Amino acid sequence: MSTDLRRTLGAHGEDLAAAHLERLGHVIVARNHRTRFGELDLVTSVGGTLVFVEVKTRRESRHGSPWDALHERKRAQVRRMAAAYLSEVTDRPAAREIRFDAIGIVIDPQGRLCRLDHLEGAF
Repeated sequence: MSTDLRRTLGAHGEDLAAAHLERLGHVIVARNHRTRFGELDLVTSVGGTLVFVEVKTRRESRHGSPWDALHERKRAQVRRMAAAYLSEVTDRPAAREIRFDAIGIVIDPQGRLCRLDHLEGAF
Protein backbone atom coordinates (compact mmCIF):
# COMPACT_ATOMS: atom_id res chain seq x y z
CA MET A 1 0.00 0.00 0.00
CA SER A 2 1.41 3.39 -0.91
CA THR A 3 2.19 5.88 1.83
CA ASP A 4 -0.55 8.27 0.64
CA LEU A 5 -3.21 5.55 0.73
CA ARG A 6 -2.05 4.42 4.17
CA ARG A 7 -2.09 8.02 5.43
CA THR A 8 -5.60 8.57 4.02
CA LEU A 9 -6.85 5.33 5.60
CA GLY A 10 -5.25 6.26 8.91
CA ALA A 11 -6.77 9.75 8.88
CA HIS A 12 -10.22 8.28 8.11
CA GLY A 13 -9.84 5.86 11.02
CA GLU A 14 -8.77 8.66 13.34
CA ASP A 15 -11.82 10.72 12.31
CA LEU A 16 -14.10 7.76 13.12
CA ALA A 17 -12.30 7.18 16.44
CA ALA A 18 -12.55 10.87 17.39
CA ALA A 19 -16.30 10.90 16.63
CA HIS A 20 -16.76 7.74 18.72
CA LEU A 21 -14.88 9.26 21.65
CA GLU A 22 -16.83 12.53 21.45
CA ARG A 23 -20.08 10.52 21.59
CA LEU A 24 -18.74 9.02 24.84
CA GLY A 25 -18.14 12.51 26.27
CA HIS A 26 -14.42 12.87 25.56
CA VAL A 27 -13.05 16.26 24.61
CA ILE A 28 -10.40 16.06 21.90
CA VAL A 29 -7.33 17.83 23.29
CA ALA A 30 -4.86 17.05 20.48
CA ARG A 31 -4.74 15.19 17.17
CA ASN A 32 -1.55 13.98 15.53
CA HIS A 33 0.64 15.64 18.15
CA ARG A 34 4.30 15.32 17.09
CA THR A 35 6.95 14.45 19.65
CA ARG A 36 10.58 13.50 19.16
CA PHE A 37 9.50 9.85 19.54
CA GLY A 38 6.70 9.94 16.97
CA GLU A 39 3.12 11.10 16.62
CA LEU A 40 0.30 10.65 19.12
CA ASP A 41 -2.94 9.87 17.26
CA LEU A 42 -5.39 11.38 19.76
CA VAL A 43 -5.22 12.91 23.21
CA THR A 44 -8.55 13.34 24.96
CA SER A 45 -9.90 14.42 28.30
CA VAL A 46 -12.82 12.77 30.07
CA GLY A 47 -13.88 12.90 33.70
CA GLY A 48 -10.56 14.19 35.02
CA THR A 49 -8.53 11.66 33.02
CA LEU A 50 -6.13 12.50 30.20
CA VAL A 51 -6.36 9.69 27.65
CA PHE A 52 -3.69 8.85 25.06
CA VAL A 53 -5.39 6.96 22.24
CA GLU A 54 -3.60 4.80 19.68
CA VAL A 55 -5.77 4.19 16.60
CA LYS A 56 -5.12 1.22 14.32
CA THR A 57 -7.09 1.07 11.06
CA ARG A 58 -7.19 -1.77 8.56
CA ARG A 59 -9.09 -2.50 5.36
CA GLU A 60 -11.59 -5.34 5.59
CA SER A 61 -9.97 -7.24 2.73
CA ARG A 62 -6.55 -7.34 4.40
CA HIS A 63 -5.66 -10.32 6.50
CA GLY A 64 -4.97 -9.73 10.13
CA SER A 65 -6.35 -7.59 12.87
CA PRO A 66 -5.73 -3.94 13.68
CA TRP A 67 -4.29 -5.24 16.95
CA ASP A 68 -1.45 -7.02 15.13
CA ALA A 69 0.35 -3.65 14.98
CA LEU A 70 -0.04 -2.91 18.70
CA HIS A 71 2.94 -4.97 19.84
CA GLU A 72 5.05 -4.23 22.92
CA ARG A 73 7.50 -2.05 20.97
CA LYS A 74 4.61 0.17 19.78
CA ARG A 75 3.09 0.37 23.27
CA ALA A 76 6.48 1.44 24.68
CA GLN A 77 6.76 4.09 21.95
CA VAL A 78 3.29 5.47 22.83
CA ARG A 79 4.30 5.66 26.49
CA ARG A 80 7.47 7.63 25.54
CA MET A 81 5.40 9.97 23.35
CA ALA A 82 2.93 10.51 26.22
CA ALA A 83 5.77 11.33 28.61
CA ALA A 84 7.14 13.83 26.09
CA TYR A 85 3.66 15.36 25.65
CA LEU A 86 3.23 15.72 29.42
CA SER A 87 6.62 17.42 29.82
CA GLU A 88 6.28 19.71 26.77
CA VAL A 89 2.60 20.76 26.73
CA THR A 90 1.71 23.00 29.64
CA ASP A 91 -1.68 24.25 28.45
CA ARG A 92 -3.36 20.85 28.68
CA PRO A 93 -6.44 20.11 30.81
CA ALA A 94 -5.82 19.29 34.45
CA ALA A 95 -6.02 15.56 35.04
CA ARG A 96 -5.97 13.35 38.11
CA GLU A 97 -5.11 10.28 36.03
CA ILE A 98 -3.75 9.27 32.65
CA ARG A 99 -4.85 6.27 30.63
CA PHE A 100 -3.82 4.54 27.44
CA ASP A 101 -6.66 3.41 25.17
CA ALA A 102 -6.54 1.66 21.83
CA ILE A 103 -9.14 1.77 19.08
CA GLY A 104 -9.10 -0.81 16.31
CA ILE A 105 -11.06 0.06 13.18
CA VAL A 106 -11.91 -2.07 10.16
CA ILE A 107 -13.05 -0.29 6.99
CA ASP A 108 -14.72 -1.94 3.98
CA PRO A 109 -13.47 -1.34 0.41
CA GLN A 110 -15.95 1.54 0.00
CA GLY A 111 -14.55 3.30 3.08
CA ARG A 112 -17.45 2.44 5.39
CA LEU A 113 -16.97 1.41 8.98
CA CYS A 114 -17.28 -2.36 9.50
CA ARG A 115 -16.03 -2.58 13.05
CA LEU A 116 -14.78 -0.35 15.83
CA ASP A 117 -13.30 -1.87 18.99
CA HIS A 118 -12.39 0.46 21.84
CA LEU A 119 -10.17 -0.92 24.59
CA GLU A 120 -10.03 1.37 27.62
CA GLY A 121 -6.84 1.00 29.60
CA ALA A 122 -5.41 -1.15 26.82
CA PHE A 123 -1.83 -0.84 28.09
